[in-house]
Amino acid sequence: MAVERVVLRRLRLPLIRPYRLSYRTFQEFEPYLVEVTDSEGRFGFADAHVSPGSSSETREGAWAFAVARIEEMLGRPVEEAKALVLSRFEESKVAATAIVSALEVLEHNPQLDIPEDVELPLLTPVNSTDLAEIPAEIETWLGAGFRTFKVKVGKDVEADLARVAAIQRAVEGRATLRLDANRAYDREQGIAFASRLDPEGIELFEQPCSSEDWVANAAVAEASVVPLMLDEPICTLSDIERAGTIPNVRFCKLKLKRFGGLDRLREGLDAVRAHGMEPVLGDGLGSDVHNWLEACVARTTIRNAGEFNGFLKPHERLLRPTMSFERGSIRLPAGYRPELDTEALQRLTTEALAFGTTTRERERTHHGA
Repeated sequence: MAVERVVLRRLRLPLIRPYRLSYRTFQEFEPYLVEVTDSEGRFGFADAHVSPGSSSETREGAWAFAVARIEEMLGRPVEEAKALVLSRFEESKVAATAIVSALEVLEHNPQLDIPEDVELPLLTPVNSTDLAEIPAEIETWLGAGFRTFKVKVGKDVEADLARVAAIQRAVEGRATLRLDANRAYDREQGIAFASRLDPEGIELFEQPCSSEDWVANAAVAEASVVPLMLDEPICTLSDIERAGTIPNVRFCKLKLKRFGGLDRLREGLDAVRAHGMEPVLGDGLGSDVHNWLEACVARTTIRNAGEFNGFLKPHERLLRPTMSFERGSIRLPAGYRPELDTEALQRLTTEALAFGTTTRERERTHHGA
């Protein structure tokens, strides 16, 4: 059962509406998709999205890493191939995760089994920046079944406090809020914001300061009137352990694309709870392929609203049959095991490289962007 053929794709997924974060506004998602076939004909696939500005990982660096690791693992047993990629995980977490996850799908990882129907509630972002428009948007999301809202902050302390208060008034206790600064505040701004919040209905405040500045994040946690959640710096078990030592950091968010595969993600989520915190899971920049994998792991590991909602943002989906979504929740029927929609894949591919064990030569194809 050796790795026999791999296809690496760049995809372009235009979004229904712009997705605004503190560090970037996305008009499209551009995940890298990995398709793997072994010597017995088993097939697996996974993808992951490098988010420029979220970390030091670059899109071109991740692509180069994926190409090099794929060439090295051709002809090797699947377990050996996974170990080879994970031995260099720190060099490109997103690319390594896409490759390893594809191999886990090929192996029919047991976490992908859906023995009975499952419903997984998701959160949704509040997009309005005009305070007068917030009440109508809140009613729309409540009517769609959402009961957890994400509020992006980090631009301006006073404006952020006013917007959060307006959202709280509009919600009137009918939903919970997660606030997310995406690392945009410095220490003083984070303290000023977190210490002046009205805690009513706020579940947590996510990642106020730079990923690397653990001291600043700890200072904000100490001053905050609501619990903190760390996100971007959480990539290893030691990161989780460190987060668990900080008073008032009561949540840790993990994303598959930063954890090196399904089994490692499950191990990380279990570790969050073991260190006295509540795990949160999901990538709002993920495709339906990536979010399907996260949803399968979430089924037995989390007990709050999932953040694996990126698949709702693009115009098109990659899976067939698509994941069912209604009333604010993903609904996976017993036995759900999707395949790639090959027609959609061809339309959405901007570049593809094919690698095989017979020639070990790259076959390159380009499509219109």
